[in-house]
Amino acid sequence: MHNLPLVTVICLCYNHEKFVIEALTSIVNQTYKNIEIIVADDFSNDSSVKKIKEWHENFPHIQLLINESNIGNTKTFNKALKLSNGDFIIDLAADDVLLANCVEKQINTFLNSKMDRLGIVYGNAEIISENKTHLNYYYKVDADKKAIVKPASGDIYKAILSQNSMICSISSMTKKEVLKELNGYDENLAYEDLDIWIRASRNYNFEFIDAVLVQKRDVPNSLGNIFYKRFNSKTKKINRSSYLVIKKAIALNQTKEENKALLKRLHFEMEKAYRTLDILLFIKYIPLELKLRFS
Repeated sequence: MHNLPLVTVICLCYNHEKFVIEALTSIVNQTYKNIEIIVADDFSNDSSVKKIKEWHENFPHIQLLINESNIGNTKTFNKALKLSNGDFIIDLAADDVLLANCVEKQINTFLNSKMDRLGIVYGNAEIISENKTHLNYYYKVDADKKAIVKPASGDIYKAILSQNSMICSISSMTKKEVLKELNGYDENLAYEDLDIWIRASRNYNFEFIDAVLVQKRDVPNSLGNIFYKRFNSKTKKINRSSYLVIKKAIALNQTKEENKALLKRLHFEMEKAYRTLDILLFIKYIPLELKLRFS
């Protein structure tokens, strides 16, 4: 096993007292054993840190990173990334759960893939409630739990821009060299996944693993549940981060076809700005649309 690559799982916690031990246990119980665990708490104000430290007594070799102030997910992840020794990285939220063979399937895909410049692998996720009852799957599945419509693999840059293919971020594993090349997560953003998919897919291939690898909890404060809230400070911050991501993507684009693909994403974000009554943000998108249409 020690001849196999080291995988670092960075478990990010913020007020996850109900779930963090289950998340950490799911890492320890992986069938793939060459794993480094870094637990990073972003100044939780519940009992998360107390529970993590109690759990840590039985696993003293695991690294703890306890922030002394709340700095956000992107900055906390980058701090943990600098401490990591693995060749591959998993970003695990402390309310989600890795299925037992998750890391093994991800590593086997990397080791056996015939793709050049494979940077990220990802699979399916079971969406569960707070009390762990089944809700649905990220990608709809058949009776054998195989995706009915296979998400994209290979060069997926245009598919990401246009939203023709959605990446299940919680089921992903990334080569550390990709994150180093991209200088980690953009700390100016309120969330990381769309930006990292766009920037990574510009130069690297992705591969889909047709298996359910993780369980993702659908909780009230999940990002997807606040996109359309009006007069909500967190919603505004998230949607304005999307504006910055689109500006960055315009700079990465090289063809008219890529600009056309990004227009679809831009219109989706304009609709969110309109529905949340963020008129200033809506207006800021207009010059970007003109640039994409006529450049």
